[in-house]
Amino acid sequence: MRQFFLLSSLALLPIASAAQSTQTDTIAAKELQEVVIEAPKVIRKADMDVYHPSKSAVGNSKNGMQLLGNLMIPSLTVSDALGTVQAAGQSVQLRINGRQATIDQVRALLPETIRRVEWIDNPGLRYGGANYVLNIIVANPTLGGSLMASARPALNTAWGFYMADAKFNVGRSQWEVGGNYKLTDNLSAHRDYTETFTYPDGSSITRDETSRGGRIDNSMANIWASYNYIKPDTTVFMAEFGFHRDINDKTRYDGLLSLSDGSDDILLTDSRGADGNTPSLSLYWQQNFSRRQMLILNFSSSFYFGRTYSDYLEQLPGAASYLTDIHTDIKDRNQAYAVEADYIKNWKNGRFTAGASYTANRNRSEYVSLGGEVFHQRQDKVYIFAEYFHRFGKWTATAGMGVQYTDFLFKESNRGNHSWSPRPQATITYALNQSHNFRLSFTSWQSTPTLAETNIVPRQLDGFQWQVGNQDLRTANSYMLTFRYGFSLPRVNGTFGIRAFTSPNAITPLLRWDDNRLLTTYENSRGLQNLSFFLAPQIEIVPGWLTASGYVQFRMERMRGTGYEYRSNAWSGNASLQLSHWGFVLSGQYTRAQRDLWGEKISWGEDLNIIDLSYNWKSWQFGAGIIMPFGKYDQGSRSLSRWNRNEQHMRLDMRIPYIQVSYNLQWGRQRRSARKLVDSSASADRSASAGR
Repeated sequence: MRQFFLLSSLALLPIASAAQSTQTDTIAAKELQEVVIEAPKVIRKADMDVYHPSKSAVGNSKNGMQLLGNLMIPSLTVSDALGTVQAAGQSVQLRINGRQATIDQVRALLPETIRRVEWIDNPGLRYGGANYVLNIIVANPTLGGSLMASARPALNTAWGFYMADAKFNVGRSQWEVGGNYKLTDNLSAHRDYTETFTYPDGSSITRDETSRGGRIDNSMANIWASYNYIKPDTTVFMAEFGFHRDINDKTRYDGLLSLSDGSDDILLTDSRGADGNTPSLSLYWQQNFSRRQMLILNFSSSFYFGRTYSDYLEQLPGAASYLTDIHTDIKDRNQAYAVEADYIKNWKNGRFTAGASYTANRNRSEYVSLGGEVFHQRQDKVYIFAEYFHRFGKWTATAGMGVQYTDFLFKESNRGNHSWSPRPQATITYALNQSHNFRLSFTSWQSTPTLAETNIVPRQLDGFQWQVGNQDLRTANSYMLTFRYGFSLPRVNGTFGIRAFTSPNAITPLLRWDDNRLLTTYENSRGLQNLSFFLAPQIEIVPGWLTASGYVQFRMERMRGTGYEYRSNAWSGNASLQLSHWGFVLSGQYTRAQRDLWGEKISWGEDLNIIDLSYNWKSWQFGAGIIMPFGKYDQGSRSLSRWNRNEQHMRLDMRIPYIQVSYNLQWGRQRRSARKLVDSSASADRSASAGR
């Protein structure tokens, strides 16, 4: 079976299509008369791929996440069990009717309310530098209500997920309330770690860490409530409140440290964690005017009140005192606010979009372990953009320019930085016929320094290593050029593409010796460049019964920084296979995580496989599955630095069998969530306690 998944991942692999557009369902805005390429399951437009859920896909789903998985979109990896959505190993910006949404909000959607799914793999300027966008469109609201509930407990450990959501509709108004709870308690973990330190004089020492066990706790809860008012063809108003609670987020490793200089073995304990609360509020208003014009305003805010902490202990066996005793405790009170305004004007063959947004972060960090010393950081971002889309027969073109202004200041030192960054973007698409199209796109974006990268408070990692931020960091620029060929053949559709990426001043870690301490700080590097080749097909092996989809990518990278230059080549991808009939759905999924070169380190995420079987009966769904039925869970990194070469593997006991029971109750005629065309995002930052 394992070989089958591996062969499937090589036979099936990446896709997409791409860029900005979103017309309203709740307000009558006609779609542009674009040339589309129709396939049995996908319509290829100039700026996106559109998937319309089949009757069987809806019938076999009990929430929005399951429906996304049943669509089998190539290159997209959807796991309802793990609560993740990724594409080509990167994050996917989720949207519901154009407004940015969380996985919890997507999961709370009733499958019957989803009209179509828009897959955008070259997002326009309005999406703020997102890698990919998945926009879920729901129909106009009517009357009625619904109750959704689901439970997924594990059979061999304290792991599981539980949720409930209710919607009530009266006239043009809808109220929603819901909540969920994710349980991960005392999950067994192990870490294998080997590192070699080289001093400036050429001498070196090697430390090998042998695991003595460990554990991971990661329990959290969310509650939400929303209200929306919709007057068709005229007005949409939405108000949403959410509250996130980190109940127990802690990782601990115990190990035995052996040194190459013949010293006695050392017992070590390395642990870190966080706990806190994050309330959030967003308000949205959308108004249609004459001559196909639209104005959208959005406000959002979030607050983080919590703490991060870490402990690193080294001790000789049987000794009463510690060789190394490092304790870090940081309390955060951080705020974020964002407001955005967009204007959209449509013509028969064109569309003009312009917008402006402002985002403010106010961070206050109290270092309890440093006698209560307090540090403040202020960060402001202004973003302005305009872009135009037009159709010329079989050709379509989009061009636009965005400008971002970033300013951040550290109150205690009165130091900071500010910059203006242009963000040009353009796309050209040619539809050869109903089965083939070609797209060339150029995009750019900026990345601002984070709170952890700029914090100048020294944090000790272990007996050798320290970490400190750099307040002189500048905003980093990234540019990407992508060519895609989309094809739609009988029982097979997909995309082949080539992608070139560069970030000439990427913000990356930098290692250097400071006396007898190995210091990790951050710099604007000399740049990262990579070239990727990808393929993503969907194959109807037995129409209506058996479908396969997947993604494979080969990427060549070069990374340059102060005193180093590295190259890396790696394969990555995923494969999904689904058999459905008579209410049963049997699915299998295999993922090989992307290997990322960043700074002087190659890191990789989770290599996973999952098997799931479910049965749908009326309003009920009963299921069972197992995470990691084959192989061993591995997540880790490898440092290439001349000062510290190391390799780390985190291994979890992830062979987790589970059962699932879901129930959907609906009454009256269903109202579907209001649609947002834009969404301002305000995400409160948080500190990071140092860890090895």
